[in-house]
Amino acid sequence: MKKYILILLLAAAFNQAKAQNSLNYASLGIGVSASLNKPNADLKNEYQNKSYALTFNYYYTPYVPIGLEFQFGKLSGGGNTVAEDKDTRRFSNDYKALILHMDAQLGEFVDYERNAFLNVVKNFYAGIGVGGIYNNVNRNEYSLLDPTYKFPGQNTSINLIVPLRVGYEFKFYNEYGQPNVRLDIGYQHNITFGEGLDGYADPSSKFKNNAPDQYRQITVGLKVNFGGQSTYDKDIKGY
Repeated sequence: MKKYILILLLAAAFNQAKAQNSLNYASLGIGVSASLNKPNADLKNEYQNKSYALTFNYYYTPYVPIGLEFQFGKLSGGGNTVAEDKDTRRFSNDYKALILHMDAQLGEFVDYERNAFLNVVKNFYAGIGVGGIYNNVNRNEYSLLDPTYKFPGQNTSINLIVPLRVGYEFKFYNEYGQPNVRLDIGYQHNITFGEGLDGYADPSSKFKNNAPDQYRQITVGLKVNFGGQSTYDKDIKGY
C-alpha cells in the first residue's frame, strides 16, 4: 500500500512541476527574417525587392517582445526612359537600418486558457518602433531629357524611421510547454522622415512630393529563445 501511495505522490509532484514549467519562459532570444519590400516614395514606378534582418529580442512577457533589429536590403524605382519615369528619374538604394520595436500580442490581454478559439487568436500582434535608416543611393542626378537640369537631393543620408507592424506568430513548445521556437509572418509599413529613401528632394511645385518617403514589407521570420528564465502569470501553452 505504501508503494502505491509513493507512486501517486511522485506522479502528482511530476505533474505539478510540469505545470509550473509551463508558466516559465526564456526571456532572451535571437531571430532572422527575410522580406519582400516595395517603396512608396516620389517616383510613379517602384519595384519589389528583398531585405533581411537580424534581431535580438527581450521578452518582457511571452507576448510582449522588445526587439533591436539590424535590417538591410535594396529599394528601387523609376528608370532611364519616359515609359518608366516621365522625368527619367531612377534610384537604387542599398540601405541599412537599426530599429528598436515592441509588439503586443492578444494573449497578453485575454484569458485564453482552455479556450480553443482564443488559443489560436492569442498570437496576433501589433507593434511600433523607432530607429534610423542609412540610405546609400545610386540615381540619375541629371535629367536625361535636359542634361543641364540637376535633380535636387543626396546620394547618402540618414533618416528617422518609424515602423508600424502587424502579424501572427506560430509558437512551437518544448516538452515543458515553453515556446522556445517561434515562426513569424508579418506586415511592416515603414515611414521615414526626410527625402533620403529615393535620393530625390524635388520641389512639390514641380514634382509629386507631398508625403514622407515610405516602404512596406511582407516578412517571414524565425526566432529562437534562450536563457534569462522568467515566470508568467498564465499557462503559456493554454491547453
